[in-house]
Parts: sequence; structure tokens; C-alpha cells
Amino acid sequence: MDQVKIGELIRTLRIENHLTQKQLAERIGVTGKAVSKWETGNGCPDISLLTELSGLFGVELQTLLLGEILKKESEKGNMKKLKFYVCPDCGNVITATSEANISCCGKKIEPLTPRKAEDNEKLSVEEIGGEWFVSSEHSMTKEHYISFVAYVNDSTAMICKQYPEWNLQLSLPLYRSGRLVWYCTQCGLLYQDIRRQIKKSETK
Repeated sequence: MDQVKIGELIRTLRIENHLTQKQLAERIGVTGKAVSKWETGNGCPDISLLTELSGLFGVELQTLLLGEILKKESEKGNMKKLKFYVCPDCGNVITATSEANISCCGKKIEPLTPRKAEDNEKLSVEEIGGEWFVSSEHSMTKEHYISFVAYVNDSTAMICKQYPEWNLQLSLPLYRSGRLVWYCTQCGLLYQDIRRQIKKSETK
């Protein structure tokens, strides 16, 4: 294994996933110093951590072992990189896993660029009865509301349509981690990463 190439790839994937070294370290249970050593080629994760990293980044284990994105992998659709299109005229929501020419109501529409939600913008996420329960106090008037909430992970995408004058409340299957993406008619496309807190009793 080429430690330098593996380290460079981990750094690239970490940045693409909007993670700091500290955040990545916390997700896989190591120190920030360990991540720094990997990225500078002065060390390499053991195989169990490489497996966890491949799942977190949505790439194959072989890709991390080689330290480069395989051509077939770079060309395939990846749910984690799902693109969202919203028609400004009818509100239609369209998704694509790779580059696409999308039009609606006779107009070409471009993919929206998601923005990481600030703390005061985040949706509330709780683990209740073996599911994620998602809610928000966000305004839901006809002029200002969240039109959809999507849950995305490496291999899954679920879109839950929302409507003005409804309370934003929905339940999702309890996955280990993933990303919530939602569209506000005034604020645009936002996202936040969610991760289940594993209880000590579950690891025994």
C-alpha cells in the first residue's frame, strides 16, 4: 500500500464531505492527530478503519487501498452526491445522481447548491421508537415554507414532500448516519449531517 496516496485520497474525500480532521476523527473513533498523520503519509489506518472510511465516504474499499478513484467508480451515480433541481414555476422536484440536462415548464433548470445549515436553522432530529423523528419550528406559510425534506446516505435516498400550513414532522428508518437535505422557498437548499449515538449496551 502507498501510504502517501492513501493519505492524499482520505484528505480529498474528507474535504468533499465537508469534514474537518477533528470531525472525521470523532466519527470513526480516533484522534485528530491520527487523521493528520494519515493525510501527510506518515501513517495508515488499519484495515478495520479503512472499511469504516469506505462506508463513510461512499467509496469501495479497494479504492482506499489503491489510493485513487477507479474510473468505473467515478463515473457511476452516487446517492451521496445526489443533485436536486426545483422548478421555480411549479415547484417540481427532480433529482439526478450525475450530470444531467433538466428542464421543466419549458425552461432549463440548474442543480441547486446545498448550504450547510447554521445551528439556528437545523432540523430537530430525535431517536424515537426505532426511527428518526424529524421536526422543525420553521415557518410553513404559503409564502415561506420547506417544500421537501430528503434523507440521503451512500446507497439510499428518500424524499418527503411538505406543504404550506402543515407542521413539519416526519419519521425515517433509523440508519447509522446520513444527511438531511431540505428546500426552503426563501433560503434555498440546506443540509445537515446526522449520526446515531451508539449506546454502550448495544456494543456488548
